[in-house]
Amino acid sequence: MLLYHGSNIAVEKPRLVGQTRGLDFGPGFYLTTHEEQAARFSEIVVKRRKNGAATVNVYEFDMIAAEKTLAVLRFAGADVEWLGFVVANRLKTYQGENTDIVIGAVANDMVMPTIQAFIGGFISEEAALVALKASKLADQVCLKTEKALSLLRFIRTYQTKGGL
Repeated sequence: MLLYHGSNIAVEKPRLVGQTRGLDFGPGFYLTTHEEQAARFSEIVVKRRKNGAATVNVYEFDMIAAEKTLAVLRFAGADVEWLGFVVANRLKTYQGENTDIVIGAVANDMVMPTIQAFIGGFISEEAALVALKASKLADQVCLKTEKALSLLRFIRTYQTKGGL
């Protein structure tokens, strides 16, 4: 399967980087099956880091081998389990089982206000889930271990029109 990673640089040799801020699925190497989402994220990264060029990196990933040999956690949608997992990772309090790969919806800029309102106690879990279900969320694939990264093969990279 093809996966995409948006960045401000070409990433021919992905690596696991420690978590400096709370991310949806914790530390790991993040990808998506949606090329357009990777392109949008690459532009966000350039603006955030104020350097580089909006770059989409394209990879082939052996999901069949991954599902046979690795621990894969898959969320079907933005449900109560997904919300709890994302909140725990964003707060850096996740204490659950470790996995090699996590797959599920991305908490993008459109839904972060809902998640932050839930974390802050301003809305209930039920209200957060209703708001999340109304959002069209793209997916993300987080490779969390070297074993998972070993199934990823770099294909090519290209720059988008966005950037500095």
